Amino acid sequence: MAVTALYSAHFRSLVRLAVLLVRDMATAEEVVQDAFVAIHGAWRRLRDPDKALAYLRQSVVNRSRSVLRHRAVVEKYAPKGLPDAPSAENGAIGELERSAVIEALRSLPTRQREALVLRYYGDLSEAEIAHAMGISKGAVKSHTARGMAALRSVLEKMS
Repeated sequence: MAVTALYSAHFRSLVRLAVLLVRDMATAEEVVQDAFVAIHGAWRRLRDPDKALAYLRQSVVNRSRSVLRHRAVVEKYAPKGLPDAPSAENGAIGELERSAVIEALRSLPTRQREALVLRYYGDLSEAEIAHAMGISKGAVKSHTARGMAALRSVLEKMS
């Protein structure tokens, strides 16, 4: 059978051609196999069986182009990878640190706690804090400074 002879004589060279185009051995072999299946089905319609190898080469090139187009589309619409997530250990340590800070905040006097929460969690300016608490900017500075010192002291005792 002519297709079997073509296969025996040219399969490897066609695979090498496909590998150079698609940069993947398994895909290259699949492309070549598909080209041989196509020529087998179209053998009776070939006008010149002597040009079957040229037909096969062209088929391998066209199928390789299709594979590359498909890859490009898949890569373009592939979901973006998630950013590197912190390890579970980092998450646990962070949670412990947050709960220690919250516990330490609870031990502060009300005005100091309010000033620190509005400043560092609410990200408000001294003027905005003064307005929110109904006190002067100087009092905000005082409560914030005393609160930070007390917080530092409480956290050092905890660790």
